[in-house]
Amino acid sequence: MSERPALNMKRPMTKAARLSVIEDVLLKHIVTSQQQLLIMLAEQGLDVTQSTLSRDLDELHAVKTRKADGSVAYELPLPPHTHTSAATDASGSDTLFAPAKEDPLLSKTLTGMVLSVAAAGNIVVLHTPSGAAQYLGSVLDRANLDSVLGTIAGDDTVMIVTSDADGAQRTAQRLLSLAVDQRSAGASDAPTDR
Repeated sequence: MSERPALNMKRPMTKAARLSVIEDVLLKHIVTSQQQLLIMLAEQGLDVTQSTLSRDLDELHAVKTRKADGSVAYELPLPPHTHTSAATDASGSDTLFAPAKEDPLLSKTLTGMVLSVAAAGNIVVLHTPSGAAQYLGSVLDRANLDSVLGTIAGDDTVMIVTSDADGAQRTAQRLLSLAVDQRSAGASDAPTDR
């Protein structure tokens, strides 16, 4: 008879998976310190240094806020668009697809994870590195993008179902432009003529 592995086993994690676990812990528990969070992560088999955890909390935009009872605990920001519906400007144009600053997490995630974007009918397919699709799907779900009915994520592929073919084309263009805009905001990978 073989023994089951101990519950406190260590496991390698991608950054995307680690961020997802941290987010899940913060959503399900009241966490008052990084030390408490490190212990909770270790109980789930994640061996994380304090400096890595600090960077991860910053990337997730987690902040310490005062609760109603006076205690201070980490909280994640509300997903974008939770207080408003699809926005239009004074001319009646759809502003959802304007160059975005409203969701830096979505832009950063797309830049770091999307390998390709394609639209067919009312479906958008995004390819990611192995292990990144579920985290990206979660970020997309919270982004509340116009005309998106839902997402399905596997290991390295996210399928987005939209309400119609036009919505799929607009969504694909939007996601691609967010990924490209974020890349061009940083150091350029393209060779320069000098």
